[in-house]
Amino acid sequence: MPMRTKILGMTIAVLALTACSDAVPNLMNLRNTESGPDEFSVVPTRELQMPTSRELPAPTPGGVNLADPTPEADAIAALGGNINAAPTAGGLVSYASRFGVEGNIRGTLAAEDEQFRRQNDGRVLERLFRNNVYFDAYRDQSLDRYAELERLRRLGVQTPSAPPPN
Repeated sequence: MPMRTKILGMTIAVLALTACSDAVPNLMNLRNTESGPDEFSVVPTRELQMPTSRELPAPTPGGVNLADPTPEADAIAALGGNINAAPTAGGLVSYASRFGVEGNIRGTLAAEDEQFRRQNDGRVLERLFRNNVYFDAYRDQSLDRYAELERLRRLGVQTPSAPPPN
């Protein structure tokens, strides 16, 4: 049997097998449409610890389990902070507002941003053809992450590795 005939036969067999599928594969479907458990909804807990004695601790109704996740405390510990000396939400708000706060900050920022966008609305042809000039308008306010990374490294600040620029 010649080689061409074998290749033609294998090609026909592959095409016939692929034609048997009646559904479009949903490879990019990010929603769980199955009735089974969703493996991404499981929250990992800490490892169980062996008690130091045989006595059981007194129950604390409404208390927390030692194996429950504590994301705030974990983040403070990961950043090298002291969990016991962590500021409370009220203390953090009072510290951040020590120089005073404006009651209508959202409205003020929205009005200032609208004025800024009007002043940087683009050229006539960009407005005429409805080109998006958002990134051009805010270019001076954006941070060049690679330049900032190099600046911090020159200062001796330990920085994590970063992907190479495109």
